[in-house]
Amino acid sequence: MTRVLVIEQDDSSRRNLREEFERNGFGVVEAPNADRVTIGNAQPDIVVANASLAAASPNVVAMAAPVPVVLLADSPSIPEAVECMRSGAADYLPRRIQPNALNAAVERAVASADVPADRSAFSPIVGQCDEMRELLDQVASVAPTESSILILGESGTGKELIARALHSASRRRHAQVISFNCAAIPETLIEVELFGSTSVGPSATQDPAARRGLLEAAHGGTLFLDEIGDLPASAQARLAQYLDEGTFRRLGSSEAHRVDVRVIAATHRDLRQLTKSGQFRENLFARLNSVSLRVPPLRERGDDVVAIAQTTLRRLAGKFNKRGLALSAAAMEAMRRYRWPGNVRELENALERAVILCQSTTIDAEMLPIHVGASHTAQADAHRESSSSLEGYFLRFVLDNEDRLTETELAKALGISRKSLWERRQRLNIPRRRTRTRGPRR
Repeated sequence: MTRVLVIEQDDSSRRNLREEFERNGFGVVEAPNADRVTIGNAQPDIVVANASLAAASPNVVAMAAPVPVVLLADSPSIPEAVECMRSGAADYLPRRIQPNALNAAVERAVASADVPADRSAFSPIVGQCDEMRELLDQVASVAPTESSILILGESGTGKELIARALHSASRRRHAQVISFNCAAIPETLIEVELFGSTSVGPSATQDPAARRGLLEAAHGGTLFLDEIGDLPASAQARLAQYLDEGTFRRLGSSEAHRVDVRVIAATHRDLRQLTKSGQFRENLFARLNSVSLRVPPLRERGDDVVAIAQTTLRRLAGKFNKRGLALSAAAMEAMRRYRWPGNVRELENALERAVILCQSTTIDAEMLPIHVGASHTAQADAHRESSSSLEGYFLRFVLDNEDRLTETELAKALGISRKSLWERRQRLNIPRRRTRTRGPRR
């Protein structure tokens, strides 16, 4: 028997709904108000609630997830319908709908909720090893929920692909997913980018709400925060407030704004250790870490490396108009034996170089810029660079000074932007390091 939780403040409306559902064989539980305890104790298969509860904080859809919610509107309107469906409601119906149509909508929502997450969302992800199968099973389980998610893994493992799969398999898949790299934007601009700001120009006609941030732009969808470990302390506080209360304030404004955004974060760093050293807020870590997923490094994925290489090779061969290219047996064996410290990103870069330089139809092992058996750490690369190489100078300078300088100070000393510093770190596979001698960034 399908169990329906009816949440309605008006006693008469609630009683009428109960009688109608019971007449059609549903089990019914009633409640005048929505809260997590009531929903949890009722253990419903579906919630039918007044649409006004979709504007509450937290809203009834978020509290019920992953249980589907059908909302009934006393005065239905298109704007309200759009907002309710964006929030993840299974359906939005007028209060005076015919009983048969309401029953059909409830049955349809229950049936849809029983369908497992759409695996087509995982199609860009290549992986058949046990670790990846387990990860994708976890993604399928948590994607339909509204929980914040923390994705852990080394640089270059494909954490953004997992974040996009989570979004595509969620109830928010028809809305947008916005990606933001916390390490690629100067610290002074991060809060404005994320939370927006009021207009500060001299003109009195300026719209004070003109500068929207990405959190606001992602309303109804998903915000993916990559390299969350590099988020400045002040932005951490604002993000923690949003995750706690569902509201935020633009810079320079005292007005609270309410948005409905699912936050997915990713990092290659040890956030637990950063909280112990005071570099990351404990309350923010607790909210993000309620569900965590680990993306395995490429060296732990066995023959996945060859499958990823072949898929990447087909794409690159088309891009550079060199169709028909293939990997030699020696090249595939070298790929299996190499440690891939830069993970999938390094593999893609190595193949792109080989495709560009290849003059035949076969890519041999010697065409790949990898050295099986070598440690291939950034320090080893630095020693191999000549003293006249700009990249060699960059490597040595960063490695010699990153323990005592912040990213902003490093970029200033090198005469480049913080974004350029981050991009070069990624290209040369120099992950950021934190030591006990260096305190929080300022």
